Amino acid sequence: MKKNMGTADKAIRILIAIVIAALYFTNVISGTLAIILGILAVVFVLTSFISFCPLYLPFGINTSKKKR
Repeated sequence: MKKNMGTADKAIRILIAIVIAALYFTNVISGTLAIILGILAVVFVLTSFISFCPLYLPFGINTSKKKR
């Protein structure tokens, strides 16, 4: 797996995951929506830690800085 996520991309994903967790723990979201957003938050955190997003491959997206 070649890294295809930059620092800003990872930070945004983690921030979104934190917001989803905060909404869940303050009971703003619940039920099916909470489950779907919770799974999305977990995926965001995992992809941020490994710096690889499989959905970027088919579209050729790479937000990481290129080495010279």
